[in-house]
Amino acid sequence: MLESLSEKLSNAFKKFRNKGKLTESDVKEGMREIKRALLEADVNFKVAREFTSRVSERAVGTEVLESLMPAQQIVKIVNEELISLMGGSQSKLEINPKPPTVVMMVGLQGAGKTTHSGKLAGMYKKQGKRPLLVACDVYRPAAVKQLCVVGEKLDIPVFFIEDSKDPVAIARAGVEHAKKHGHDMVFIDTAGRLQIDENLMGELSDIKEATSPTEILLVVDAMTGQDAVNVASGFNDQLDITGVVLTKMDGDTRGGAALSVKYVTDKPIKFIGVGEKLDTIEPFHPDRMASRILGMGDVLTLIDKAQQTFDEKKAAELEKKMREETFTLDDYLDQLASLKKMGSLEQILSMMPGMNSAALKDAKLDENMMSQIEAIILSMTKKERENPDIINFSRKTRIANGSGTSVEAVNRLLKQFDQMRKMMKQFMNPGKRKGKHRFGGLPFRM
Repeated sequence: MLESLSEKLSNAFKKFRNKGKLTESDVKEGMREIKRALLEADVNFKVAREFTSRVSERAVGTEVLESLMPAQQIVKIVNEELISLMGGSQSKLEINPKPPTVVMMVGLQGAGKTTHSGKLAGMYKKQGKRPLLVACDVYRPAAVKQLCVVGEKLDIPVFFIEDSKDPVAIARAGVEHAKKHGHDMVFIDTAGRLQIDENLMGELSDIKEATSPTEILLVVDAMTGQDAVNVASGFNDQLDITGVVLTKMDGDTRGGAALSVKYVTDKPIKFIGVGEKLDTIEPFHPDRMASRILGMGDVLTLIDKAQQTFDEKKAAELEKKMREETFTLDDYLDQLASLKKMGSLEQILSMMPGMNSAALKDAKLDENMMSQIEAIILSMTKKERENPDIINFSRKTRIANGSGTSVEAVNRLLKQFDQMRKMMKQFMNPGKRKGKHRFGGLPFRM
């Protein structure tokens, strides 16, 4: 995410790091590098100019020029200004006190409206809401069917009118259906075009008037860079949007849209799409995004992901097993499943402080390793999973054949598991610990 911008800003900061004291000339030269980094990331020119002007104004003050650690002060200022540029604080979806909350999803064709209508509905369903999806794209072939498939995967009902070509009537009827059947949230998937035109805007304006939406969210493809900002301006001028959903933020996006949309439209980014799966959507936090851009990681989002997969009852059982030293390979398999739910290993590591994009690019993160471990454990008998000490060479050969792996792979897993059990024993019995112990057992290689 935004790895190109992160790398360029890191290089710009090197201009400051090699100097004990900074002069106004040093700051000016460094700001030129920062501005170049922003422009190369497809940030709007006015935004880049305004941003570097504000940073420069603060950077030439006595706080920085007389500081013993001026480079750190510059990074601190850039971090604060990035947060401010992207909205300052998280902007949450407004919930109508008198249900249903109607969310109208708009945007150009191909931006991801249908998928992200489902993603948002799924997110709020997990929070206890009863969402309804409304299919109003009557032009794109199979658009209604696509939304139905998304709804089926998420177990969320989809409202549509067979053979109707009137999106305004469908939207109005969908909201009425929600009221009658107790749905407290409605996500209206509207049609898009390849470009903004009068017919599209006229139709969206009519849907807006017919349904009085609580929120109008513009879905924008972050990969389009500067064009995304122009699209946002066009939709905002016509519809007065309430927020933005940036999609494909997990791709090779240069970052221009994330840094420019709020400044240009004065409307907040509310959510970001970070993958193809239906649970890969996150609330947008300006402070966390700034932290990622500056290579400081994003521990809070990592904690959020962990909490989403956290099962309090299972955690209590696991703690008891660790204390009683009865942790088995079945338990190990459960922990792997929880880790997989949090996302790819690369995503998880990218949120850790100090894990810069360049390092991850060269890291060999073997995602297949988890699948291999699962296959090995599932090829064992229940008795073997509960007591791996009984696994002799003939058993290892059978397990290797059953999992399509090798005896070496089985040995490696058993060694990792043994190390993990020893480490758990040391944690549960801190008084018996001697010296320092190396952490091990994670199912990937760097």
